[in-house]
Amino acid sequence: MNIDYSICNALNYKSKGLPSGLVIYDIVCQWWIHFFRRLRESRFLTIPEEMKLVTAVGSFHLSAHIPECFVLFSLHFILGAGQLDGEILETLWAAFNKISSSARAMTAAHRREVYDDHMRDSNWKKLVGICK
Repeated sequence: MNIDYSICNALNYKSKGLPSGLVIYDIVCQWWIHFFRRLRESRFLTIPEEMKLVTAVGSFHLSAHIPECFVLFSLHFILGAGQLDGEILETLWAAFNKISSSARAMTAAHRREVYDDHMRDSNWKKLVGICK
């Protein structure tokens, strides 16, 4: 339900006149099967009527799927999709590895705070360097 809500809001945000929307989600091959039925049954979920929905699984996750998913959901076969440089959280794992040895000994609450602080710091550095 949360994914449906997020996807609908993203597809409706400043999308007037766009002919299609590309949804890249690690389990889109299962999620999209009943998506349009869930839209019809919901009073709150909508996507623009004229928009064609194109679904894909990112390459990082696609390698763990069954072979049929590659042909159906690979970004390599979607005209105009381009290429991704990693998937958001996965690109931060290398940096997380540097703090994981010290975080391993922490309590769950403390570990969460350290990870949150590390993520915020990473996001801040990206934000202030966005124009460079």
